[in-house]
Amino acid sequence: MAIFTRTELAELNVFSTICRKKSFRLAAAELGVSTSALSHTMRSLEERLGVKLLNRTNRSVVPTPAGIALVSQLDQGFEYIRSAVSQLEEYRNEPIGHLRLNIPRDALDLLMTPVMESFAKNYPKIALEVAVNNHQVDIINEGFDAGIRYGEITPKDMIAVPLTDKLKWVVVAAPEYIKKHGSPTSPAELKTHHCINMRLGNGSIYHWELGNDNERCELMVPGQYIFSETSMIINAALAGLGLAYCLEMQIDPHLRNGTLQSVMPHWAHLSEPFMMYYPSRRQLQPGLRPLIALIKAQQHRL
Repeated sequence: MAIFTRTELAELNVFSTICRKKSFRLAAAELGVSTSALSHTMRSLEERLGVKLLNRTNRSVVPTPAGIALVSQLDQGFEYIRSAVSQLEEYRNEPIGHLRLNIPRDALDLLMTPVMESFAKNYPKIALEVAVNNHQVDIINEGFDAGIRYGEITPKDMIAVPLTDKLKWVVVAAPEYIKKHGSPTSPAELKTHHCINMRLGNGSIYHWELGNDNERCELMVPGQYIFSETSMIINAALAGLGLAYCLEMQIDPHLRNGTLQSVMPHWAHLSEPFMMYYPSRRQLQPGLRPLIALIKAQQHRL
C-alpha cells in the first residue's frame, strides 16, 4: 500500500479543489491561501507526477485528459474520507466541524435568519457558511454539504427533508391599487391589470400558478415591472404599482395590518414545502440534523 505524505495529500486536495471551482481565484478563497501559492503547489504536483494536469488560460482552468482521469478518482476518495470522518459525530458530546449550505434568498429570510441566534448559541463549535443563490446550484460540484430549495425543484437524486408545511401562494395588492383599478375575481381578469413579475434564477419569467386540482392554471401575466428578489416585489406592491404573487407567510405582517390585501382568495395555490436536501451517499454533516430540527420547530411556532 502506498503511503502519502502530508504534503502529497495537500497537493492532491488543491488539485481537486481547483477542478471543482474551475478557478484558481475561487479555489484559493475556499482554501484560504493565495493564488500564487496554488500555482506553486500545482507546479510541484505536476513535476512530481511527471504529467501535466491543468491547462490554464487567462479566462479558464481546464483539466487535461490525465487531469480528468485523476480528479474523478480523487473525488471518490475524498468523499469516502469525508463520510468516514462524519460518522465519528455520533461519538461526540456535541457537533463539531464545518457546515456549508446553499440556499435561495427567500429561505434565508424565512428559515435561516430566525434560527441563527439559537443555532449559534446551542452549537458553538459548528463553523457555518451560507451562500445565497436564487439559481440552481450543483451542491456536490460546488463543495456544499446541503441546500434548501422549493420542493418542486429539489434534485431527484438527493435525500430531501421538508422544513415547512405546504406553501400557500396568494395574489395581493395595496388598498391604493384596488381603489384605483379594482380587484380581479378570476385569472382571466388579470390580463387587464398591472402585475409585478418575478424573474427566476434560470432567467425565465415565473408563470403564476393559481388554484389547485381541477381549478388550477398557470399563466403569464402582463406588467411593466420585473424583479428577481421577492423583497422588491413586495415593496412594489406596497407602493401600489400592481398586483403581486407572493408566499402568504412572507407577507403575513402586511396582511395583518392591512397594507396589503388578498385578491382572488379562492385562487390561492398550495405548493410543495421548502426542502433541505443533501447527497444520498453522504453521512449527515455535523450540525445539519439539529439545524433542520430548529427550523422545523420555528415554523411550528408561527
